Amino acid sequence: MSRNICQSIIILFLISFALNGCGKIGGVDAKKFPPDPKQRVKNNLESGKGFRIMDKIKGGSGNGGNFEFANSNELWRASLDIIDFMPIATANYSGGIIVTDWYSDNQNSNESIKITIRFLTNEIRSDAVDLKIFYKICKNLNNCSINERTNDLAKELKKEILKKAAIYKEQNKDKNFKPYKGNQ
Repeated sequence: MSRNICQSIIILFLISFALNGCGKIGGVDAKKFPPDPKQRVKNNLESGKGFRIMDKIKGGSGNGGNFEFANSNELWRASLDIIDFMPIATANYSGGIIVTDWYSDNQNSNESIKITIRFLTNEIRSDAVDLKIFYKICKNLNNCSINERTNDLAKELKKEILKKAAIYKEQNKDKNFKPYKGNQ
């Protein structure tokens, strides 16, 4: 009989442990979400959250079969636009990295730079992009030194990428808007 009691205690312990892990569900601000369900559906569909089944079935204005790739990511597009004067060695969208080839202007052929951009998040914020600049200085063809430098150029490029990405995001804001027609 004591074995059954032990098993019951263990089961109760496991259940309470599992339920305790559920945590507290955060509250919702009633000001941001209207109480009328039809209005919530309308707001969600107009802002691009959700889909309309009949549009997919009829082949109407829905975008079934259209996939969003790197050109829909504002940070990615802005980065490529800002460094478009440099040859790209590697650009991997799924890996979130852009690496340029060595670049040198005609003024100083012994010095060249390489830029590496890593995307840490898709959100447009100051810590979303990790930008590194490497400098290669060659005394002759076989005697080169490569160093990473943190200077104003890296800060300026990062700032320009974020500015351009914010502009792209603002331009795309109206792109997802589709008027909701309701039950007609």
